[in-house]
Amino acid sequence: MDEFLQSLIRGLGTGSIYSLLALGFVIIYKSTQVISFAQPAFMLAGAVLVSYLAPQVSFFGAVVLAAAIIAVLALGVERTVLRPMVGKPVFVVAIITIGVDVVVRVVTNAFIGLDVRQVGDPWGLTTMNFLGAEVQQRYLVMIGTTAVVTVALFAFFRYSRIGLAMRAVAYDQEVALAQGISVGSVFALSWALAGGLAALAGVFVATGAGVDQQLWIVALKALPAIILGGLESLGGAVVGGLAVGIVESLFGTYQGDFAPWLGPNFALVAPYALMLLVLLVRPYGLFGKREVERL
Repeated sequence: MDEFLQSLIRGLGTGSIYSLLALGFVIIYKSTQVISFAQPAFMLAGAVLVSYLAPQVSFFGAVVLAAAIIAVLALGVERTVLRPMVGKPVFVVAIITIGVDVVVRVVTNAFIGLDVRQVGDPWGLTTMNFLGAEVQQRYLVMIGTTAVVTVALFAFFRYSRIGLAMRAVAYDQEVALAQGISVGSVFALSWALAGGLAALAGVFVATGAGVDQQLWIVALKALPAIILGGLESLGGAVVGGLAVGIVESLFGTYQGDFAPWLGPNFALVAPYALMLLVLLVRPYGLFGKREVERL
């Protein structure tokens, strides 16, 4: 039972990272109908920024500053690189975000070097007793922080004027524009929010392990999460991220005992297998909406 609880908490912790990244993907997609492949680079840049800022200020202050800086960077990318692409085919814009990802990662890697940089988190790999099982503190922090951020985002979209404007643009851009809503400002804010979330996710990935040039690969696990939950569902992004994390952790713990024929590293591809199984039943995701087009 202790082993199961440890695996579950570990899965929820890593799933929280995937959820933060998936939220960024979905926020941009709902506003612009474009999947931003620049999220891995923003995640890496955020973690590197914290590694440089933490010795100068407190760790928590460094996290806030890094999230704000990456949010501004993402907003700047939207304004300068993607804004001129409005009206272009979605595929073209998605390819441009891949180019942005490559450029940002190349620049960021120059600040990482060959060594692993530490973000200076106060938890490291320290464990604590939780419901009778020894679990790493950082996983509990990840779960709690993601819960707070998720509730804050849902409240923002439900009760604030800007959040309601973003929902209106996501529903119908032309109608929102006719009502006096600045669609361009919504696009920019969407990218800023996604950038801040990616930076926070990057910090969580680096806690206990540090930052290296391969950290961005973790963000690829958010893709099964958004497909699983549905590209247009914020709640689906959270559920999908947690599901991916739990499946990955449980397979890593028990697959060798119950299904060794799958190979020693099947846990790495288990999220993608889960995604395929869900898509066979619900092609638009668990919480996605079926699109009906009239001819």
